Amino acid sequence: MNTDSPVTIDESKIPLKRSLGLITAILLVAGIIIGSGVFKKIAPMSAALMDKNYILLAWLLAGIITLLGAFNVAGLATMTDESGGIYEYLRLSFGNFFSFISGWTAFLIGGSGSIAALAFIFAESVNYLIPLPHLFSSWQNISIGNFVFPFASAGVKILAVFAILLLTGVNILGAKKGGNLNNLLTAAKVGGILLLIVAGLSFSHALPATNSSTVSVNTNIFSGILAAMLSAFWAYDGWFLVGNVSGEIKNPKRNVPIALVAGVGISIILYLLLNEAFMHVLPLSVLANIGEDNIAALEVAGAIAGNAGVVAIALLIIVCTFGALNAIIIAYPRLYYRMAQEKFFPKSFSFVHPRFRTPYLGLIYSMMWSCVLVISGTFDTLTNMIIFTEFFFSGLMAVAVIKMKRKGKITARVILYPLSPILFVLFSLALLINTFMVMPKQSAVGLLFILSGVPVYFYYKKKKKITEITGKITEVTPF
Repeated sequence: MNTDSPVTIDESKIPLKRSLGLITAILLVAGIIIGSGVFKKIAPMSAALMDKNYILLAWLLAGIITLLGAFNVAGLATMTDESGGIYEYLRLSFGNFFSFISGWTAFLIGGSGSIAALAFIFAESVNYLIPLPHLFSSWQNISIGNFVFPFASAGVKILAVFAILLLTGVNILGAKKGGNLNNLLTAAKVGGILLLIVAGLSFSHALPATNSSTVSVNTNIFSGILAAMLSAFWAYDGWFLVGNVSGEIKNPKRNVPIALVAGVGISIILYLLLNEAFMHVLPLSVLANIGEDNIAALEVAGAIAGNAGVVAIALLIIVCTFGALNAIIIAYPRLYYRMAQEKFFPKSFSFVHPRFRTPYLGLIYSMMWSCVLVISGTFDTLTNMIIFTEFFFSGLMAVAVIKMKRKGKITARVILYPLSPILFVLFSLALLINTFMVMPKQSAVGLLFILSGVPVYFYYKKKKKITEITGKITEVTPF
C-alpha cells in the first residue's frame, strides 16, 4: 500500500502560459475599445458643436491623444515581459507606492466598475430587443441609505450578473479560450461596423434638416470641441489594458507595442468613418435631439432599413458590449495577479490553476466584486470618475517614459519622443483641472477613492517587510 502523502503544489509559483499571439493581442486592444460608446456619442457631440467638420475633428483629436498615450505605453512595455500593465510600468518607474495606488483604484472602481457597467449595458441592449421580466417590482424602491437600490431593474441586473459569471467561467478555462472568443467577437463587431459604414455612406435618401428649437448650438468652439472630445474619450477607453496580459502574450516586448498602436489605429479609422456615415444619413439637428437614453446608431439604422436595420444594429451593439466585457474580464485580474506576486495584494490573487494556467482566484474575486456593484447599482456613479482616475495614472505613465528614457531603462525607440509624453502630460493636466472645475464633487470623490489606498499600501508594505525578515530567518534556521 502506498503511504506517500500527496505532493502539495504552491499555486502562487505556477507560471502563466504564453498562448496569445500578435493578432489576438491587436484584437484584444480593439475589442476593449469598441464597446457601446461610438454608437451613442454622436448625439451629445452634435448638440455641442452642430458642425460636421468640428465633430470629426473632435474624434480625430481624441484619437490622436489616445495614440500618443499608446506610444508612451508601448515604450514602457519594452521594459518587461511580466503581466500587470500600468501597475508594472509604474512599479518599475516609481516604486511600489504609485503602482499600488493605481492597482487599488482599478480594483475598487476602475476595473470592477467598468465590468459592472459594460455588463449592465449589455443586458440593457438585450432588454431592448427582448424585454426582460420586471422582477421584484414591488421592492424596487427599497434602498440602503437612499443610495443603493438592489431590486431596481432586477431583470437587467440578473442578466448582467449571468454574463459576468459566464465569461469569467470561460476565461478560467484558459487564456487561449478567452482570447479565441475575443477574436471571434471582435471580428464580428468590426465586420458589422464596416457593413454599417458602407450602408450609411451609400445611403442616398438622407432626411431633410429640421429646425428644432431644442437644439443648443455652442458658440464657444473651443469648449464645444473639448466637451465633444470628452465624449469621444469614453468611446476610446481601455486601450492600455493589453499590457495587463503581457505574461500570456508571446514575445510581449515586441507584440504589446505593436498591438497598442495597431489596435488604437484601427479604432480611430473605424470611428471616423462610422461618424461620417451617421452624419451622412441624418442631419445634425436630428442627431442633436436624440436623448441620452436613446442610441443614435439605432435611429440611423432605422432611417436606412427600417425595423430590420434597428434589429440588426441592436444585435451589433449586443455583440460589441459582450465582446468588450469579455476583453476587460480577461485583462483586469492579471493586474491584481501581478500585485499579489509583489506581495501588495492577497496572495490568493496570484494563484494559477494547475491545469488551465489562469489566475483563477483573481478572476473569481474580480467577478464577485463586479457582481456586487451590478446589484447595488452604484457602478454608474463610480464610472463617472473612471476617466478622471485613468488620465491621472496615464499622465503619470507619460512622466515615467521621460524618466526611464533618460535613465537608459527604455532602450527601444519611442514614437515621437519626447513630443508624445510631453503633449500627453500637458493634456492630462488640462483635463484633470477642467474636470475638477466642471465636476468638483465627482472629482473629489474620485480623488478620495485614490487616497483610500494609502493606508492599505502601508499595511502591505509593513506586511511585506515582516515576510522578508521572517523568510531570511527561516533560511538561516530551517526548522
